[in-house]
Amino acid sequence: MKKTSLSPDEISLDPSITQKAKIAKKLANPKKNEILKEKGFHKDLRSSSLKIFGSDYFLNYELSWLKFNERVLSEAWNDKNKLLERVKFLSIVCSNLDEFFQKRVGGLKRQQLAEVKELSVDGMTPTDQLKAVRSEVQEMIESYRSCFFDDLVPKLAEKGIQIRSYQELTDYQKSVCDRYFQKQIYPIVTPLAVDESHPFPFISNKSLSFAIELINRRSNERSFARLKIPANRNRFIQVHRKGNKVVLVPIEDIIREKMDQFFPGMEVISAHTFRVTRNASVDRNEEEAEDLLETIEDELRERKFAEIVRLELDADMPKHIKKYLLDHLNIHWSDVYEMKGTIGLADVIDIAKLEGFNRLKERNWTPVLHPALRHAPDEEMPSMFEVIRKGDLMVHHPYHSFELTTQRFIEEAARDPKVLAIKQTLYRTSQDSPLMHSLMHAAEEGKQVAVLVEIKARFDEERNINWAQKLENYGVHVAYGIPGLKIHSKLTMVVREEGDELKTYCHIGTGNYNPDTAQLYEDLAIFTCEDSLCSDVTDVFNLLTGYAPEQKFEKLLVAPHHMRRQMTELINFEIKEAKNGRPARIIAKMNSLEDPLIIQKLYEASEAGVNIDLIVRGVCRLIPGKEGMSENITVHSIIGRYLEHSRLYYFNHKGVHKYFIGSADWMHRNLDARVEVIAPIEDEKLKKYLQFVLNIYFNDNKQRWLLNSDGSYTRAEKEKGSSKLSAHEFFMRHMKDADEPIPMA
Repeated sequence: MKKTSLSPDEISLDPSITQKAKIAKKLANPKKNEILKEKGFHKDLRSSSLKIFGSDYFLNYELSWLKFNERVLSEAWNDKNKLLERVKFLSIVCSNLDEFFQKRVGGLKRQQLAEVKELSVDGMTPTDQLKAVRSEVQEMIESYRSCFFDDLVPKLAEKGIQIRSYQELTDYQKSVCDRYFQKQIYPIVTPLAVDESHPFPFISNKSLSFAIELINRRSNERSFARLKIPANRNRFIQVHRKGNKVVLVPIEDIIREKMDQFFPGMEVISAHTFRVTRNASVDRNEEEAEDLLETIEDELRERKFAEIVRLELDADMPKHIKKYLLDHLNIHWSDVYEMKGTIGLADVIDIAKLEGFNRLKERNWTPVLHPALRHAPDEEMPSMFEVIRKGDLMVHHPYHSFELTTQRFIEEAARDPKVLAIKQTLYRTSQDSPLMHSLMHAAEEGKQVAVLVEIKARFDEERNINWAQKLENYGVHVAYGIPGLKIHSKLTMVVREEGDELKTYCHIGTGNYNPDTAQLYEDLAIFTCEDSLCSDVTDVFNLLTGYAPEQKFEKLLVAPHHMRRQMTELINFEIKEAKNGRPARIIAKMNSLEDPLIIQKLYEASEAGVNIDLIVRGVCRLIPGKEGMSENITVHSIIGRYLEHSRLYYFNHKGVHKYFIGSADWMHRNLDARVEVIAPIEDEKLKKYLQFVLNIYFNDNKQRWLLNSDGSYTRAEKEKGSSKLSAHEFFMRHMKDADEPIPMA
């Protein structure tokens, strides 16, 4: 069995290039290449040479994603988790599926509609993939619904959380429902008839609706109506609360019971729920856009009316009503998923958030103050600039406080009269971000503030457009990104006047500048004032806002111009070392591993004898443990309380032990279609910390999974004599007790 623990003497890595023919063809658009070349990002993807193809070498992207969601679902089934945590995981499974259909299935549907004949790198056509996806999703639906109705609901009832139908309520509880209906539901619901003067209504994305069949009591004429269940009301209504007991009723059950009140003089024959999911994979022509902001706003409007890619409906709905829906929604039976009972279980997050049931939840975690910032009770917290000047500072969220490090860095810069300029890249942030308010305040104070707002961040476009406009109103210099590329890097730089010179301080991270997700996502970041690194960050901002076709960087790995080549060179170095009989080691932690050329290079490294460990939370197309190809590669996946989001790369590099952190996964989009930044970690103490982190992951025997060569995953087993270890639980305990800035392995 391959060794997975880390010692300083055994580490190394190396990536490579990859591109699908279809994507290469699309990015070969001459006008796009002309724009990218002006910005210094030109790359002819057709020069990429992929020598392997088919299912012997690559797992399918969509099916690998569904395997990831199965691992999340396993946490809902896991009775070792707290009960309401299990409900939360089930909600995440359903929410993930919504996004999967919007983005991935939506994209496949568009390819199918365009009669794309090209195979994916694993040898499947769009139609093949859609068939395989449907089969897997059907099994997943059966599993998560069984988990909820057969396992979680009875256990919730045992713990005092009862989910009942209207008919199961006491008379008093029914009266509570009746009052709620009259005051909170009836005034805001609009029933929509369908007839000669009322066309079939537009059904909005992810909305829950009733399909209603009616009959006129006088004429016996039948008709159809649609009633949308209000999304601005809780899905599960409390009708009784006493002590540690609560009774909940689904809102649709209350509406169904009172349905006749919307149609006086008519008889309701049937009323059954349905829900649609619309395609979010909308094509846009950025190269020909005169105004990128207007283009994205147009896309958002188009997305609201995009084609339907999934219809979920009540299996008990009469067949002729099902057919009526399919005809008017213009979808095929292959896009229909029938289920008995409650539809749209992503909404069970309302149950997971119930107050008064802390005993059924994980104890709240309060991120700790980084040891480097600790101070005596009668002293002020040291300045971020003062701490950074002493040496590079690494933070690990959500264990270290985001508010008292990253957020404080920007707030302090905004207030400091010595700060002359602040620049930041913004991919995602919260609805009412304190960081954005600090930047606006800094601009008001006369500081030079520039923000690169990525308005193409999927599902956050509208929020980012709003922030961009607010920032501009306060005098912030706002750039909206680059046609053909997304700005995904996580960078902030602050220029401060210190004596007779200017000093630059930088934050380079793996996660977004979002205070909300910083409590839920695991991420790493470095604060530095090292001259060459800060000079590189300055050059990245100049590249993004101006023209710099010959821009080079001393230390940073920057995509799409340099990173692929540099990663490939690092992998090649390990290959050479292994062939010469010297220790060779690669460790890479990321969200997804998809890039075929990188995978091809990793296979080459494995064949040469390089020892490779990959920690991939989500999609992994690489096949590990295959004789003659990848027997030296192990793929791990950590699924648990926090979403593993950091990107961390390690290469033994002849005992130098090169570590890197940053924003890029080993995916085509990160290496070739986004502006990404990976930073080297050079401080020996910080290297020790990253080694410490990786060791904890490799010894996790509660949250860690191992990818098998057939594409399935198996939970890592506890070795005989070893104690149970959850990485997330360990880091929380350790950070609370740590007295040193850098924990040692």
